[in-house]
Amino acid sequence: MAGLAFDGANPDVGLLYDINGLAQDAPSWFDRAMAFVGEYGLLLGLVLVVLWCWWSVRRAEDRQSAVASVAGIVWAPLAAGIAVLVNIPIRGFVQRPRPFLDHKGLDVLVDGKSDFSFVSDHATLAMAIGTGLFVANRKFGLIALGLALLEGFSRVYMGVHYPTDVVGGFALGTAVTLLLAPLAQLLLTPVVAAVARSPRLGLLVHSRRALTVVPAAPGGAVGRPGTEERDLAA
Repeated sequence: MAGLAFDGANPDVGLLYDINGLAQDAPSWFDRAMAFVGEYGLLLGLVLVVLWCWWSVRRAEDRQSAVASVAGIVWAPLAAGIAVLVNIPIRGFVQRPRPFLDHKGLDVLVDGKSDFSFVSDHATLAMAIGTGLFVANRKFGLIALGLALLEGFSRVYMGVHYPTDVVGGFALGTAVTLLLAPLAQLLLTPVVAAVARSPRLGLLVHSRRALTVVPAAPGGAVGRPGTEERDLAA
């Protein structure tokens, strides 16, 4: 299938030149930094946000809430991987060349991009993780969504994607994450709950602090230590 934008009068191409033009006016050190950030840095940042979110929710006093939240956090990177796999046939069908192959004067900040352009894998990965985290935890999800938006901008800034490649990646990552989320939660929650009950692996779901919290019994009385563990194991 032919590429989606070849005419310089196309708004997609015009926005590409406007954003990539910022790279031409920027210092060389800034462009090198943007190339690293857009290629690796922001994705690494998203991984760190996922780990930060996991570390936070596992310290929650309510272990049942921690199980549900950890299951949602696990789904975020899994959804990103599935979305990229879904993108493989899309790229092969659309077969859109990279913008620098069809348009002159672009400042391309990274070499070796010979595959098809639509849709952006980086944008798909970033938005899938951001959406998944937002469903699991609003605070960390907003941070991840912000990083995903920066990832999309950087791909156009680097001259390796059209804006619509990024928008397509955002749409794909969001759709895969949300559409499969109910099934994923249904499958992952029992697995995470089983891990939570394990004497050794349980710390992956809840901290020792959560283990020792004694919830209030009905009527306001304080429950006996170990009550919660027996309830969850039942």
